[in-house]
Amino acid sequence: MGNGRANIGKKVYDFALKDQDGKEVKLSDFAGKTVLISFHPLAWTEVCSKQMKALEENKEEFDSLNTVAVGVSVDPVPSKKAWAESLEIKSTRLLSDFWPHGGIAELYDVFREDDGFSERANVIVDQNKKVVYFKLYDIDQLPDLDEIKEFLVELRKG
Repeated sequence: MGNGRANIGKKVYDFALKDQDGKEVKLSDFAGKTVLISFHPLAWTEVCSKQMKALEENKEEFDSLNTVAVGVSVDPVPSKKAWAESLEIKSTRLLSDFWPHGGIAELYDVFREDDGFSERANVIVDQNKKVVYFKLYDIDQLPDLDEIKEFLVELRKG
């Protein structure tokens, strides 16, 4: 597992993952928007739950910043669906990186091979599909969304 810093400035490949409703979501679906990819280790855990609820609670602000936030973990679609329902997440897409197991996390250099799940990380991909922000967090640390929103505001200013 690297530190992912090499991701900054890197053009990303389109990917396709299923969301909690089993619908395919591609990065290219968000053309013209900035995308926040919020990696979390595992559904049904306390910090991951808070992390995904924070995305949902800030959806309007993300919309105002022309940003789509998605949550990504290795959990299978049925687990993501039950988890989203239990958290009352209705607008945020929770994507399953289940098969190939951790494939997208691996592309972003955040897959923990020994654990079988991703690091906790936030990645921002700009409208040109380039990584412009990358931050790893301790597994037990809730990401600071204010920091993300400040970065997005600056990014919009150009």
